[in-house]
Amino acid sequence: MAYLLDANVFIQAKNLYYGFDICPAFWDWLDAKSSTGDVLSINEVRDELVAGDDQLSEWAQERGTELFRRQDQLVAPSLARVAQWVQAHPDYAPAAKSDFLQVADFVLVAYAHAHGHEVVTHERHENSVKKVKIPSVCLALSVPYTSPFNMLKRERARFILGRSPVPRSSAT
Repeated sequence: MAYLLDANVFIQAKNLYYGFDICPAFWDWLDAKSSTGDVLSINEVRDELVAGDDQLSEWAQERGTELFRRQDQLVAPSLARVAQWVQAHPDYAPAAKSDFLQVADFVLVAYAHAHGHEVVTHERHENSVKKVKIPSVCLALSVPYTSPFNMLKRERARFILGRSPVPRSSAT
């Protein structure tokens, strides 16, 4: 089972805690894990990232099919299953349903459902009528999901600094 990353994993990493300039090891780790098929995402997420027109956009453009996967014939039945569940859910507002079915989240959950992957997202399950959340759909369809931090812990990811070439100054 591979981890399937939501766009917010990449975006929040870049903006908050694993910026390209402060933790390049995170991005190297993603490349290494995608080359083994352990960490993936989908083209629809890549499209969202590329639309950002920033360093993350450039990074995503340089990544190929090892990281960002295309839909295949296995995904079509899962797309139908996810759409059916969302449309049938009585608590979501029609706009929330429509929004979900037009964004990468829809395909992300369907891809994970079809291929037996675990979705990685910062979203949390909550009862909301205004937004269909990835974890809510995952729970309903028995698709495992987790946070990026749990993924990194389980995978024993380590971003270790090398020895500092300049000794620390001591207080006098």
